[in-house]
Amino acid sequence: MRNKHLTWEQVAAFRLSRHHLAERAPVNGLDSVADDMAGAQAQLLSAAQISLWARVRDLEIAHVEQALDDRRLVKASAMRRTLFLLPAGDLAVYVRGTAGRADKGIRWARGKGVPDGVIEAAIDAVLAALDEPLTRPEIAERVSRTLKVPVQMVEGGGWGSARKLAAIPVGEISFPIWDLLHLAAARGVFCYGPPNGKEPTFVRADAWIPGWQDVPREEAERLLLRRYLQAFGPATPEDFALWTGNSLREMRKLWAREGTGFAEVEIEGLKAHVLKEDAAELQSAELPAARLEHVRLLPYFDVFLLGHKDRAHLVAGEHRARVFRPQGWVAPVVLVDGRVAGVWKHDLKQGRLLVEVEKFGPIARPAAARIREEAGDLARFLGASEADVRIG
Repeated sequence: MRNKHLTWEQVAAFRLSRHHLAERAPVNGLDSVADDMAGAQAQLLSAAQISLWARVRDLEIAHVEQALDDRRLVKASAMRRTLFLLPAGDLAVYVRGTAGRADKGIRWARGKGVPDGVIEAAIDAVLAALDEPLTRPEIAERVSRTLKVPVQMVEGGGWGSARKLAAIPVGEISFPIWDLLHLAAARGVFCYGPPNGKEPTFVRADAWIPGWQDVPREEAERLLLRRYLQAFGPATPEDFALWTGNSLREMRKLWAREGTGFAEVEIEGLKAHVLKEDAAELQSAELPAARLEHVRLLPYFDVFLLGHKDRAHLVAGEHRARVFRPQGWVAPVVLVDGRVAGVWKHDLKQGRLLVEVEKFGPIARPAAARIREEAGDLARFLGASEADVRIG
């Protein structure tokens, strides 16, 4: 199928449906929703929880916590080496499918003169240590014993931080454990375990996830591309490379290999691809005739905003800097029929949820009423008695 007459409204309707932002899924579908949206970005766990709330009906924070306790959802570094809440059963798809990003660290170490054998020995030692949840200092101790090298302490923790981090010498380079974990992601699959006090822990997937099934890297990349197009199609190789964090050159090769399963579409002049089996649904997708039906409060870093290189379909150029902020911060947004109508923030005070919306333009009365409804349900989700909403 090649359709030259798709509109951005059709595309918005299709993507909203795929992300469960047109209609929330039942709470027993939580795990499937995390998969359908290709993971909830989780630099801030509270933001990931709100991302899931925006897509799951009657969700409670306890439901997300229980899914993590039951190991149905796990937290792991995946796309762009960023933290996500991901369905445990498909963790290999997300981690191995984005391992090309971790390859960059190996190439960097090799370029600094570290022999391949030394790099691989360090990676093997890290992966061997992760047979149970361990903190970074505990990983350092185990790896140091395996490699028979001393644990070093190096400065780290960000600009201006005097914090000392445990590091392991790999050749002539001292790698903080976090950086060693990034290298190890090129070879193995691991995730976060339960915190040990305030310290995060890490554990190999095969030692943590019941019924663990691994996936070869090439197959993981193929499956991840399909998962991406199911959630974010129509799209381009450039979009996919940006989303995964893998190299554009390699993603173009993958795109070409899988291209027989794609349909080319044209959206108001932009050529892109969608899975062939999704083409008919895309062509028939439409927003409700009454409009202003799909209103959601999306949190920091919501994945709906992060699937494409060009974001003109989401937010007008004059407002883009208010959404996509410096240092990679993505603001919480008010989404109305698939476009950003403003940004928002919230605060809990004395059991009440305060929601302040900064609109980018006029917001019609029906949409404002929906914003208030959403804020009321967010108050329930966050354990507040009620919500006070200011739209200005």
